[in-house]
Amino acid sequence: MASLLEKVSTLISANLHYMVDQALKSNSLAVIDQYIRQVEDNLADLEDAAATVGGEVKSIKRRLDDHEHRLQELDRAIDAFLREGNESAALAAQSRFNSTQRLVETYKEQLKRQESEFQKLLDAKVKLEARLATMKQEREELQALLELAKSKETTVKAMKSLDDLMGSGDSDIRRIAESIHARLDKASTASEMRAASLDEQMDQVLERSALNAQLAERKKRLGLE
Repeated sequence: MASLLEKVSTLISANLHYMVDQALKSNSLAVIDQYIRQVEDNLADLEDAAATVGGEVKSIKRRLDDHEHRLQELDRAIDAFLREGNESAALAAQSRFNSTQRLVETYKEQLKRQESEFQKLLDAKVKLEARLATMKQEREELQALLELAKSKETTVKAMKSLDDLMGSGDSDIRRIAESIHARLDKASTASEMRAASLDEQMDQVLERSALNAQLAERKKRLGLE
């Protein structure tokens, strides 16, 4: 799982400007198409991994709920045995209570780890999808740009490559290239803002959940429930 996230992180942090420049210099979309294929392949892997981990999270939650319910039953049973004066049964129930409690703590730790992993996969998926959409959009613009360059090359024999066209002050090509770079910067910033917003929402939900739990405990202690 870690290696997949590392590969995805590399794709997310890839220098899109450099790839655009390479495509322009080589008069070819090959580097762009290769990046798009890699992103699509890793997106499929991310979706499969997220589904797997998400399923594990649900399974752990179900087992945790079952054991916590069992823990409550054992707790009541211990009290009942003690009231009846059945020390041996109370002792046996206490032993089972302790082992079940250890198991509950183990499940809680597993759940915390898997939920964290699941969220990382979802975050990576959102960011990679944004990168894919951006690059697909820019590929269309690049294709039009390369076709324009090819057309100009047939009429201007002295210009041997798209790099020469850009360097010699061709205003049409330079304008489109600058537009591509500007949109890449905007898309990258928007992706970072969405990720920041998601982190803030998570923090708010977690804080609200903790506050609700504290109030519920206080109401229970005051007999207000």
